[in-house]
Amino acid sequence: MMYDKEKDENDDTLGVDTGFCNFFERLEQRDDTIRLFDRGDYYTLHGNDARYVAQNFYHTSSVLKWFGRGYRSGNQKEGLPSCTMRTEQAKSFLREALTARQLRVQIWVPEAGSSKKNPSKWKLDKQASPGNITPLEDLLFVNTDLLSAPIITSLKVVMKDKMRTIGVAFADTSIRQIGVTEFVDNDMFSNTESLLIQLSVKECIIPTSSRATEFELGKLKEVIERCGVVLTERKPSEFIARNTEQDLSRLLENETSATAMPELDLKVAIGSAAALISYLSLISDPSNHGHYVLRRHDLAQFMRLDGSALRALSLMPAPGDISKTTSLFGLLNRCRSPQGVRLLGSWLKQPLVNLHEIKRRQDLVESFVEDATSRRVVQEEYLKNMPDMHRISKRFQKGSASLEEVVRVYEAVLKLPELIGILQGMMSEDVTAAHAIGEQYVAVFKEHEEHLQKYTEMVEQTLDLSDTHSHTYVIKPEYDERLQELAEQLAEYRDELDKEHHRVGRDLGLDIDKKLHLENKDNVGYVFRVTKTDAKAIQDSDEYEELKQVKGGIFFRTKKLKKTAEKFTEGTVQYQKYQGDLVKEIVNIAATYCPVLELLDACIAHLDVIVSFAHVSSNAPTPFVKPKMTDKGGNLVLKEARHPCLEVQDDVSFIPNDVDMVKGKSEFQIITGPNMGGKSTYIRQVGVIALMAQTGCFVPCEEAELPVFDSILARVGAGDSQIKGVSTFMAEMLETANILKSATKDSLIVIDELGRGTSTADGFALAWAISEHIATHIRAFCLFATHFHELTTLDQDLPYVKNMHVVAHVTQTGKTTQDREITLLYKVAPGICDQSFGIHVAELANFPENVVKLAKRKADELEDFGGGTMDIEMPSQQASEEGSKIIMDFLHKWSSQTINSENDGEDIVMADDLSLDDQLQQLKRYYEEFKPQIEQNPWCQAIISSL
Repeated sequence: MMYDKEKDENDDTLGVDTGFCNFFERLEQRDDTIRLFDRGDYYTLHGNDARYVAQNFYHTSSVLKWFGRGYRSGNQKEGLPSCTMRTEQAKSFLREALTARQLRVQIWVPEAGSSKKNPSKWKLDKQASPGNITPLEDLLFVNTDLLSAPIITSLKVVMKDKMRTIGVAFADTSIRQIGVTEFVDNDMFSNTESLLIQLSVKECIIPTSSRATEFELGKLKEVIERCGVVLTERKPSEFIARNTEQDLSRLLENETSATAMPELDLKVAIGSAAALISYLSLISDPSNHGHYVLRRHDLAQFMRLDGSALRALSLMPAPGDISKTTSLFGLLNRCRSPQGVRLLGSWLKQPLVNLHEIKRRQDLVESFVEDATSRRVVQEEYLKNMPDMHRISKRFQKGSASLEEVVRVYEAVLKLPELIGILQGMMSEDVTAAHAIGEQYVAVFKEHEEHLQKYTEMVEQTLDLSDTHSHTYVIKPEYDERLQELAEQLAEYRDELDKEHHRVGRDLGLDIDKKLHLENKDNVGYVFRVTKTDAKAIQDSDEYEELKQVKGGIFFRTKKLKKTAEKFTEGTVQYQKYQGDLVKEIVNIAATYCPVLELLDACIAHLDVIVSFAHVSSNAPTPFVKPKMTDKGGNLVLKEARHPCLEVQDDVSFIPNDVDMVKGKSEFQIITGPNMGGKSTYIRQVGVIALMAQTGCFVPCEEAELPVFDSILARVGAGDSQIKGVSTFMAEMLETANILKSATKDSLIVIDELGRGTSTADGFALAWAISEHIATHIRAFCLFATHFHELTTLDQDLPYVKNMHVVAHVTQTGKTTQDREITLLYKVAPGICDQSFGIHVAELANFPENVVKLAKRKADELEDFGGGTMDIEMPSQQASEEGSKIIMDFLHKWSSQTINSENDGEDIVMADDLSLDDQLQQLKRYYEEFKPQIEQNPWCQAIISSL
């Protein structure tokens, strides 16, 4: 759309402001898009965009102005709300909008021929989205490293033979990679959700829904939005693979023939690739041709995570989170390079399932844990100074790089021999570690150093490296004959300027170092400056032309100085223009090394993440340990396990706990206990530790043995989405349904407080059915925290269900059951806890005293808890099982016995036909028979005391 002032039919007295207001109001208004209007030295934003910037960037409404005299905006006559941004402010805001806030942005510029001060026509110049920042990358990230790779996907759903086939294409423009994959999914789109998380997708393209596809695509949209991915809809015709083979042949490196590639057999995925290539306009940019690679993504090569697990395990920082220890990424991110930060984010969302590769990473981490000196040197002296070679390579290929970036790569290559030497020094101790370091790093770095030898020679031959410490990057004049001629001319002009400086100093009798200054000023070139005190000497002579008076003195020049300065300025322009042509040649030569630089960049990123893991593992309050990994189907045994993020919080003394989950014995654990007692922390830390182990990191335990899990699935916390029409309970059921449909026997399931969003009866019934299904049909490792204490009887039917509880010590302080002091011990022990102590938690939350008293009174009216001092630590599992058998035997014997009547026993009278007194006497007689067993069993005693 274009705004044309000449076609505006409004009253001319309102001016161009009103014309622009009308134009802006005609634009499609979208909540996810921010528009900036380039007005030369600054940008303007209008309408809701201005309000958004005022609230979220400036944090004050005082920056809002009203654009358009008398223009009505909505119900207001003040005009169109607007605000301005300086160029650097706009760049900072746009970076945040695209990366952190997941917004689309548009840059509008005046049409050619329009006045910059009062433009009459506007056109859309650039637009970018979270998954496609390429149009603004050079503007926004030229001096800033990109810390997260923007991945964009395209999805197409095809139903065939009652099977739901998902075809996916994805692109990472930062490393010029296109990927495709195709898989069958269930009606919950569980595999699609895992893929979006694995790839850290920022934006997703899907076809516009029709009446026939509305229901299917509606559910897909819900999954995409649940993962926090920006959704873009395109015409279904764009998902048809017409010229995709030809387009891929032009994009892929080494002139690869796309027709010969097996990926083309994925017809649905190639249709998605067609829409992706079109959306990103990859073909229209010649710098993309021959530089992309195509790969096939295997969903099963990484652990599957759902969106709920991502949130439950606090894997990534929440928007606006400034603390480094509230997320696992923030805790583990001690990377020193931007490529290392990006790779860490990928590793956390792509835990390995290959046991050999997991152990290989852990061996590398162990090497750096044991050699703290080498770790510190590698981090601070080498990784810290490594440039982002992927970003620089892309600028090389576009021809937009500077000599500074050429030199940064050169300086990084020079450090490789020393880095190799340090790594080789770490290989002498352990044979396994030596092999891992040698194969993963030393051999690779040596190979890249050899390939980049010619690069270093090229830089040394062409560039003047003597002033790089002062950020001066120029080409050696002797590199080119014409350049040297221009340099010599400039030197002559400079000498003439110095001669004139000395001559005028002698003529005026002024010291050229202290009183007569030669300065180069914008617009006028070289001039002399003297103080006002010394200005009298030039006022009596016609030879000196006074230019300007300022606070610091008076500027003047001579005819000779003016003529020489003009020659020097003209020569400088010629020199810079000619040098600019040579810079392009040097950058083009550097671009031929991009494949090697990108491979080197990947190796540096890998080393950076491994060293970061070692750094965090060594510097934790209690050092992390190397876990023992077993193949799928093994046991999960953790000694003194801790939550890695909580233990580093200020004023937290973390209480560690053991975890013992054995296949066939304790694979399904039900955890009960008081509110605030630590149930959620306990089950979450198991998930975090399992994920850390499969990324290759050490774990916060004294000892750890873990199997390889194929997925971590979670249902933790409320998931209200009322704005989207999804209640807390519905969100809970959707997440649980995803678990039931996608979990396998090799999964780890974490469930916290299932069934709270509905009535007690319905919630318990669902919790029982779900837990029984997981325990009997799926047979996955499962941690199930609940306040439905009746669930604990599940262990009587299933031998591999184990009851655990968080321990609290309760001391009676008064006559009523609510008059007591509760001490939460945060220890997890075998057995059952049948109380939640919600009123105690309300007291901790500083409820009003009268509210707490009323709650206690109502609780006493509803149930009698007994008195005295008690410890909630329940009897052992064995005692519970034995006690249950004693009670069952006692009740069975009493209910099944018959007694003789008074007429010589000829008639048999059933116990149910006896009078109440006779039945009571019968009960007492059998109780005396079982009394010794009952008194010796603590579980029986606990049952009797509660009656």
